[in-house]
Amino acid sequence: MEYPCLVPYSKLSEQIRQLSTPQQSDAFVKRFRDAVREGEFDAIDLPERFTLPKKFKRRGSDETYEKDMKDMVFETSSKFDKWFEGVDKELASAPIRSRGKPKLTVENLEEGVIDFKALAEETRRKLQNSYAKGQNLGNARKSKAAAPKPRAKRTAKK
Repeated sequence: MEYPCLVPYSKLSEQIRQLSTPQQSDAFVKRFRDAVREGEFDAIDLPERFTLPKKFKRRGSDETYEKDMKDMVFETSSKFDKWFEGVDKELASAPIRSRGKPKLTVENLEEGVIDFKALAEETRRKLQNSYAKGQNLGNARKSKAAAPKPRAKRTAKK
C-alpha cells in the first residue's frame, strides 16, 4: 500500500519568527495575505490568534501596544521559500520611517536640534499674514459702509 507524500504545513505565527526584522511583521502579514488572495500559494484561516512581535506606538504619547492577528496554516514548498526570502530581503532593506519632527521644547532649542531662527521667521510671517488679512477685512468693510447700494425702485403690479 502506497502512502501519499506528506506535505509539510507551517503556521504563519511560526514563519513570522523567522523574519530578519520583527518590526516589519505587520507588513509581512499584509504581503502574505495578498499572496494567498492572488493564488501564489494556498493557506487556510485558523480560529486561534497570535500576537505580532512588532511594538506599535500611539500618536502623541510614548505608550506602546501590540496587535493580534488570525493565524493561518499554509503548505511549505520551495516556491514559498523563494517567495519568503524575497519578501524578507525587501522588508529588511525598506527604509525605516523617522519619528518626524522633534518636539518643540526649550531643551531641543538649547541643544540645537531645532533651528530657532527659522522658527522665529516662520512665526513672524504668520503674524504678518494674519495682520494683513485683518487689515484687508477691515478696509473692505469700511468701503462697503461708505457707499450704500442704491435701492431698487418698486414698481406697482398691474
